Amino acid sequence: MNLYEKLSSKNFFVFNLVLIGVIFGFSLAFLSFSCSSPQAKKTAQAQENQVIIPPDALAAAESLQTVFHAVSDKVLPSVVEIKTISIQRRPSQSFNGIPWEFFFGPRDGEPNQGQEREYRTQGLGSGIIVRQEKDLYYIITNFHVVNETNEILVVANDGKEYKAELVGKDDRKDLAMVSFKADESYPLAVLGDSESLRVGDWAIAVGSPLGLMSTVTMGIVSAVGRTGGPAGNINDFIQTDASINQGNSGGALVNIRGEVIGINTWIASNNGGGSVGLGFAIPINNAKRSIDEFINKGEISYGWLGVSLIDPDRELLQALNLQGKRGALAVQVFLGSPASKGGVQPGDFITHLNGKEIRGMNALTLAVGDISPGEQVKFTVIRDGASLDINVRIEARTNEVASDNKKLWPGVYAIPITDSIRENLKMDKDAQGVAVAQIIAESPAAIIGLQREDRITAINGEKVTDIASFYKLLREKAVKELWFEVGRGGATLETLKFKR
Repeated sequence: MNLYEKLSSKNFFVFNLVLIGVIFGFSLAFLSFSCSSPQAKKTAQAQENQVIIPPDALAAAESLQTVFHAVSDKVLPSVVEIKTISIQRRPSQSFNGIPWEFFFGPRDGEPNQGQEREYRTQGLGSGIIVRQEKDLYYIITNFHVVNETNEILVVANDGKEYKAELVGKDDRKDLAMVSFKADESYPLAVLGDSESLRVGDWAIAVGSPLGLMSTVTMGIVSAVGRTGGPAGNINDFIQTDASINQGNSGGALVNIRGEVIGINTWIASNNGGGSVGLGFAIPINNAKRSIDEFINKGEISYGWLGVSLIDPDRELLQALNLQGKRGALAVQVFLGSPASKGGVQPGDFITHLNGKEIRGMNALTLAVGDISPGEQVKFTVIRDGASLDINVRIEARTNEVASDNKKLWPGVYAIPITDSIRENLKMDKDAQGVAVAQIIAESPAAIIGLQREDRITAINGEKVTDIASFYKLLREKAVKELWFEVGRGGATLETLKFKR
C-alpha cells in the first residue's frame, strides 16, 4: 500500500468516527428535549400516578355488587306498581272564566254550565306481594295510596296488568291491602324482623318512584324509632337515606338479605317533594298483625287503654321530678275505661308495658293498639316519685268510646306556672297553682265552666301549689265529685261542682 492509500484509509476512519459522534450527540439532545416537553411530562406523570386496584379490594367490591344483584333479583318480582283512578262529579266549569254556553251553546259532548261533570284523577304508588291463596294474591301498601279511589290497577314486575280489589284500609297506621287474581306465578316477599335493625345497616328501597317501575336505590338505616310523621299516623318510623320519591309509597325497604324490613311511606323535603335523603318507612313488624287482620276481617282492630297521653317537655318533667325519665304522661283518663278500672290515674307517668321500656306517647299508643282485646297486661308507672305496677285488661277500641269527651277526666291540660306565664297572663310574681292551657270540649272541666288561661288554685278546698300537687289532689280528693277554686283575671271564684 502506497502512502496515498494509507492516508486515505486513515482519513475515512476519522470521518466515520466524527459522524458517529455527531449522530450520538443529536440523539441525546433530541431525547433531552422530548423528555422536557409538557406532553411528555404529562404522559410520564400519568404513568407514575396510575392507580392499581389491589386484587383483594376489587374482589371484595365485586362480591358486594353480586349481593346487590341477588337482592334485586329476589325482591323485584314481589314488588308491584299500583295505579289508581279517583272519580269525582262536580259542576262543569266555564271556559277560562267566559260563560261559553251563554254565547255559543254547549260544546259537543259536554254538559251545560252548572251541570255535573265527571273528573278522573290518576294516582301512583307501590305495593308488596305478601300472601297467596291459589290464584289470589294479597298486596300490602299505604292507606294514602288507595284511599278514596274508584279503580285500582296492579302492574307486576313482568309488565302484566291486573284489576285489583280493595281488601281493607286503616288510616291510623297508614296501611291498606288490595288483592288481584292471576294465572301467573309471582313470588311472595320475605318479611324480616324490623326489631333487629341497627343504625348503619344496609337499606335498599324498591318501588316505582315517579312511575319509573322496578327502581332499586341503596342507602343505610339512618335512624330507628322516628316519630312526627303525617298527622294521625301512630307508627314509629325507620329513617333511611336510600332515595325515596313520590310513587315509592307502599313499596319495600329491604335489608342486605332481601328481607322486607319496612314499607316506604313518606319523605321530608324542602324542594317540592324531591328526595333529599330523608325517607321514612313503617317498620314491617308494625304491619305483620295487620296483614292477617286485613285478610281475615277486612280491617285492623286495636286495643284500648282509655287514656289521653302527652310527651312532657323539659319544664313539665322537672316540675314532676321526672328528669331523665322516658315514658308518656297520662293527663286524662276515660271514666269506665280499662285504665280507670285498673287504677291508672291522671298524672301517672307510664314507663313500661309488660317490662318493656316505653319511649314516648307514640310508642305507647302503638304498643297498646297491638294488644288483643281481652288480654291482661302490666303497666309500670311513676306516681308521686314512686314506681308502681298496675294490671289492666285491654278492651277493643272503637271510634265511639275513643271520642266520648263527656267521660274524659278531668278534661283539662294544666301546666306549671313559670315566670314567663306569670308575665304573659299578668299574674302576681308569687302566684301559685297551675295554669289552664287547654279545655277539652264536652269534658267535665268544660261542663263546670273552666276556661283557658284560668289559674287553678285549689281542688275540693285543698290548695294547689304546683303541678305535682294538682295531680295528687285529683287522685285523692276528687274521687266522687270535683270543684275548682279558680283565678280569672283579677277575680277569684269557685266553679260549679261535677259528680263522677
